[in-house]
Amino acid sequence: MTDIAHLDTPQGRRIAYRQTAAQGAGTAPGVVFLGGFKSDMEGSKAAHLEDWARRTGHAFLRFDYSGHGVSSGTFEEGAIGDWAEDAMAVLDKLTEGPQVLVGSSMGGWISLLLCRARRSRIAGLVTIAAAPDFTEDSMWANFDEPHRQALERDGRVALPSDYGEPYVITRRLIEEGRGNLVLRTPLELPFPVRFLQGTADEDVDMSVALRLLDHASGPDMRLTCVKGADHRFSDAECLELIETTIEEVLTRHA
Repeated sequence: MTDIAHLDTPQGRRIAYRQTAAQGAGTAPGVVFLGGFKSDMEGSKAAHLEDWARRTGHAFLRFDYSGHGVSSGTFEEGAIGDWAEDAMAVLDKLTEGPQVLVGSSMGGWISLLLCRARRSRIAGLVTIAAAPDFTEDSMWANFDEPHRQALERDGRVALPSDYGEPYVITRRLIEEGRGNLVLRTPLELPFPVRFLQGTADEDVDMSVALRLLDHASGPDMRLTCVKGADHRFSDAECLELIETTIEEVLTRHA
């Protein structure tokens, strides 16, 4: 396992990351993993892909958004735009040349924002249970009136989570998210794109993957659905599929 290093962003946040250097010629582009909402870079998919990168010689980078893992800040202070800025700083300061982005859940949304802001730096995109616009289409749309009133009154509301402590959702997270939506305006992805989605995902419905596929435009785009796979998408078969999908994108880029 690589050691943890830190990057200070232009916004004054301190981002923790682990980076594996490329080994040998012919291993470009590099691969950048973007994790999900309230997850960190020590998750099973990120760690597995670092092992894959070591085996194949590809450069690989995983990191914690601010307020996540061991990066600076608290989770409740953050919002989608902040975490997209963190990802852009990581891409700009820690990588060279085109990169393949691998975005899991919220990381899929962040990846799409990077594709818009840094198109020339993107060699390809792989998403895993991508959750674009989830603050608006999943959270806000499903809040009942008491939740909405509590958010307006208190600036935050706690939601139960299957992954541990309740999620504290802030009014800023919802309102700031509206400035970073990607499914309301054209979304051009002019490079190899692969969307991966489990049919048993209870956090991101299959309809989200289908909507993203229909909305985005690009010359080389596919959606792969795995029957029975859940939101974690991290059993042995799913991890192998992620590997082969990244390798396919790398080959298509070449």
